[in-house]
Amino acid sequence: ATAQALAQAGAHVIVADIDTAAGEASAAAIRKQGRQATFMPVDMTDAASIADFAAAAQADCGAIDVLVNAAGWGRTAPFVEGTPEFWDKLVALNFVGPMTLAKALLPGMMERARGKIVNIASDAGRVGSLGETVYAGAKGGLIAFTKSLARETARYQINVNCVCPGPTDTPLMAVVPDKVKEALIKAIPFRRLGKPEEVADAVVFFASDRAAYITGQVLSVSGGLTMAG
Repeated sequence: ATAQALAQAGAHVIVADIDTAAGEASAAAIRKQGRQATFMPVDMTDAASIADFAAAAQADCGAIDVLVNAAGWGRTAPFVEGTPEFWDKLVALNFVGPMTLAKALLPGMMERARGKIVNIASDAGRVGSLGETVYAGAKGGLIAFTKSLARETARYQINVNCVCPGPTDTPLMAVVPDKVKEALIKAIPFRRLGKPEEVADAVVFFASDRAAYITGQVLSVSGGLTMAG
């Protein structure tokens, strides 16, 4: 949804994913709408793959104007049942990967003294989430990283912001038990799950000139579920 929204706003979108078939399909759907989109593979848990992707993306398009760190993954389970291997994957994908990609693309932005970075974290990282303790920790780290990087890169006129979705109707939500989803919906003031397009709208705002004087900020898209300061 974010890739489509950015393409509709006029961006040449590079869709990056570990799932080649899904990534190619997303890019093809955008091109079918008459917009520009390219697919490139990347494994956000592998530093070498991220480096290869960053090099290929810049070779294809030059310095990147907007980076959206949208990759994420989690699984609900009690913390005491977690394993180091599971924790490592959560932290690598939800925290270290976005940092690694940002570092790879920042030099081009700094050289041109402009650029936008939008990190997709989660309201779990703001207020915690039952059964998602390490995931929430990784997303909380991404939120803090966003604010700190915004301070470091402000001198280069680079905007770094963060979007925190609440419960959203995505494939990850589809595997959540119905009872849990029902409980979430009851807790959301708007009484429904979020739509991917509604998260995309927040990303496009941060990526646009309308947010030129906004940096280091965290925006929840959660139907009022979380109202943390």
